[in-house]
Amino acid sequence: MPIPEILISQKDHICILQLNRLQQKNALNETMYTALADALEEADADGAVRVILIQGSAECFTAGNDLREFLENPPTGEDSPGFRFLKTLVNLQKPLVAAVNGPAVGIGTTLLLHCDFVYAGESAVFILPFINLGLCPEAACSLLLPQTVGRRRAAELLMLGEPFDAKTAKEFGIINAVCRDEETLSQAMETAEKLVGKPAAALRHTKALLKATTGTTVEEVLFKEIKLFTKLLHSPEAKAAMQAFLEKRAR
Repeated sequence: MPIPEILISQKDHICILQLNRLQQKNALNETMYTALADALEEADADGAVRVILIQGSAECFTAGNDLREFLENPPTGEDSPGFRFLKTLVNLQKPLVAAVNGPAVGIGTTLLLHCDFVYAGESAVFILPFINLGLCPEAACSLLLPQTVGRRRAAELLMLGEPFDAKTAKEFGIINAVCRDEETLSQAMETAEKLVGKPAAALRHTKALLKATTGTTVEEVLFKEIKLFTKLLHSPEAKAAMQAFLEKRAR
């Protein structure tokens, strides 16, 4: 029986989603995106769940999208599993807490912009490599990142595509706190447990108010990025960049 690539558990009204594709450094494929979207939708609708927590392994949050799958079977539109996951993430009503150790690549960083609380271990390394792969930002990060870190810093992170550490992520406001690696999950769980004790309706409304933007909505930006991202993903330049990355990693 195959080992599930997403582990789902529930503890004290907290739904815990754990990325579990360890041999591939938790690189996300279509099966995982579908499982994550299903789990988020079910947790959001389940009255027994008050908070959702997402984590990777002790050594790695996620290496981002599975580039081999992207090259072999690229998403073609808004109904693909990856984009369905992003839409579910955008529309999530309940508090979302993340615990991050090790690499958080691409979607591993952009999904954190949709979380309400993020705790990262000292080993955490963040990178937004889209420009290096011939791609554009995704997950509405072209809107959310400048709102979080400022336009100049967002340009630095997105247009240079260089890695940055947990201390920098904390300084930029992308995460709440830097922890010792062995304490990341316990810190995230502690906050999740505090949230469980808050009035549920007030939490939902507060989250909705915090997510509200002036003029342009996160979902509008998400769909704009999806169209451009899909177009670029099918371009020869992006395919060549991803293939070169895979060949370099295989050496």
